[in-house]
Amino acid sequence: MKKAKILLLLALTLVVSSFLAACGTGNDDAAQGGSDDAAKDVPQVLNILETAEIPTMDTVMGTDAVAFNVANQVFEGLYRLDENNNAVEGMAIDHEVSEDGTVYTFNLREDAKWSNGDPVTADDFVFAWRRAVTPATGSEYGPYMMSGVIANAAQVAAGEVAPEELGVKAIDATTLEVTLERPVPYFDSLMTFPTFYPQNEKFVTEQGENYALETENLLYNGPFVLSNWEHEVGWKMEKNADYWDADVVTLEEINVKVVKDPATSVSLYDTGKIDISGALSSEFVDKYKTHEDFMSYGEPTIFWFKYNQTKNKALANEDVRRALSMAIDKQGMSDVILNNGSIPANYAVPKDFVKHPETKEDFRAANGDFNTYNVEEAQKFWKQGLETLGLTEVTIEILGGDTETAVKMQEFIKNQLETNLEGLTIDLKNVPFKQRLDLDTAMDYDIQLAGWAPDYLDPMTFADLWVTDGGNNKTGYSNPEYDRLINEAKTTLSGDPVARFEAMQEAERILLEEDAAVGPLYQRGTSQLMQEYVKNVYIHSFGPDYSYKWTKIEK
Repeated sequence: MKKAKILLLLALTLVVSSFLAACGTGNDDAAQGGSDDAAKDVPQVLNILETAEIPTMDTVMGTDAVAFNVANQVFEGLYRLDENNNAVEGMAIDHEVSEDGTVYTFNLREDAKWSNGDPVTADDFVFAWRRAVTPATGSEYGPYMMSGVIANAAQVAAGEVAPEELGVKAIDATTLEVTLERPVPYFDSLMTFPTFYPQNEKFVTEQGENYALETENLLYNGPFVLSNWEHEVGWKMEKNADYWDADVVTLEEINVKVVKDPATSVSLYDTGKIDISGALSSEFVDKYKTHEDFMSYGEPTIFWFKYNQTKNKALANEDVRRALSMAIDKQGMSDVILNNGSIPANYAVPKDFVKHPETKEDFRAANGDFNTYNVEEAQKFWKQGLETLGLTEVTIEILGGDTETAVKMQEFIKNQLETNLEGLTIDLKNVPFKQRLDLDTAMDYDIQLAGWAPDYLDPMTFADLWVTDGGNNKTGYSNPEYDRLINEAKTTLSGDPVARFEAMQEAERILLEEDAAVGPLYQRGTSQLMQEYVKNVYIHSFGPDYSYKWTKIEK
């Protein structure tokens, strides 16, 4: 995400489904939308928070959870996720698949419109997908999501063939044909992701460089429209009267305020100015955990150290990376600094996300943990690394966020590393989210504290992050054996679910046990406050974090 897709969280005592049930999704009328008498005379206005500005509203340029979350409310792809994380009708009403699993034919609805009245057509998907992989566009997620999936995507992204060779074409206005490189087990869930949303070619072309910069430079085809966008302050979304399924959309308005400080978030909640708090920091979890509005839930989102092996020579050393990974008390960080249901992560594919296709065991069952907290072992690897480098002292900069919780966590990490590893000096660089994304793209960092939420329901969403020169790698890491396993999982093993799954497990072992290429820290949990009158906020375990299409206010 999380960049991804940011913003997707873990308290193992609760699962997402139980939280959703508590939000009222078990009621058939509620699940279908806003026809209940209880909601008729109540202002259908939802007031919520976000911790960062929207980096972009151009769906082919989005790389993060904030952008994806907003996009999920104001745009719509072929399908969208429902309360159970199933792909349900969006712009498509159904599809057929060829016998060999490589050609999908989507039948689009005839009543779908853009907010300027233009119909949403198959050509809008063709235009957007081609634009996403055209090198001149500069999209990161286009090549990442489509290469090896959509026929010829990698070749288009490399500039080897024209965008017209991409495996997508409009048979007619309401029929879209997509040709895959090979069968893709998770393709249905992939079609809910914002990178695959349509765009209106005429409008995008007319806007030119101004496209998606402001509300007037955008068209919408989702449940809501972005009616106001005050950069760095907040934004407003209003119900889209022209949306094909507008009858089930109850909310008339969603107001989003950017707040980075948990104390401010709680104060706004307590004074009734917002309906859902931001994520609670440690001290507020203790204060509110017995409150009737308190909720804690989990997601398969992992935060880790990205070690840039190209900028700081110390980080090109495996022993140094392993020492850094093992020198932080992750349990203490999760329990004390975060205190929100997060748990220590010593792995690259999260717990409770996907199961082995044959044994039904969790992905974690085969590998367990890697590079666990062990100060004595960390010091041994640190000494070996410095001796190899011919150094006695090392200074490393850690790039991280500027929210209050992020700053506290980064100070904890600095203290742990400098205390446990002699000769190490840590400089902290705490910056706004958008700036961190830019620095990541430019690989202008030593260590980055970054997170990843799954884009689709398959371990590949984590596994292919670290292939050589991958669009989200941005670390300089390269291992031919790792690349081979991931490539085979995408190609020759695509028809063998067991071998494919186990190839990704072996790749994870190489990444962490052999190379210590990244330093996992924690699997995120979230604790929040939500007013009992807010119903049907759907939280997703992959892709965009939230859906408000079915949300309503019942007082």
